[in-house]
Amino acid sequence: MLPKTVAAYAKYIDHTLLKPTATPNEIRSLCEDAIRYGFFSVCVNPAYVPLSRSLLENEAVALCTVVGFPFGATSPRNKAQETAWAVEHGADEIDMVINLGWAKAGDWRAVQIDINEVVRAADDKLVKVIIENCYLSDEEKAAACQCSVDAGAHFVKTSTGFGTAGASTEDVALMRQTVGPDIGVKASGGIRNLQVMQAMIEAGASRIGASSGVAIIQELTESLD
Repeated sequence: MLPKTVAAYAKYIDHTLLKPTATPNEIRSLCEDAIRYGFFSVCVNPAYVPLSRSLLENEAVALCTVVGFPFGATSPRNKAQETAWAVEHGADEIDMVINLGWAKAGDWRAVQIDINEVVRAADDKLVKVIIENCYLSDEEKAAACQCSVDAGAHFVKTSTGFGTAGASTEDVALMRQTVGPDIGVKASGGIRNLQVMQAMIEAGASRIGASSGVAIIQELTESLD
């Protein structure tokens, strides 16, 4: 079911800036926009967690960061350490990337352990698992989602935005079918307008990762005028 108000749409959005050239001033603008438009969170690279925390203090906007990003090929220990540092410095949510090589090799036990190390390091903070669907078959996508559930993660997520493709409604529907109604599904990668956002929600997404959140909300507001 689609949201009924602009504010409800905004609460779906993780307002995202993960490009490697992002500057402190751009992060400031990101946080200011998130406050202004009422987005659920900002999503930034780990180096900007302390700055973002200072800008969002006492605001109703969560702080999300990424771990093992964008390739997922660091060790479970490194991912856990990165997670613990981010949480210590104010992160509310962790978006981690799975080890895609292990997934392609069918070593699902290693994939699950990798995810669980991050879940444990995050303590009570919410963990989203980036599957990076563009590199996986449907069977592998489903297996990665099941590993995420079994490892105690709270969300599965389609993409980093740095792979060969972003979110698709087909993948979102598959992920929702696999994880069931109680685990979140985040659609991310290539969501740049209202029509695409609505399609992702109708397919089963409960969160939207987008760098175009402001444009989407402005488009929605204009459509209601």
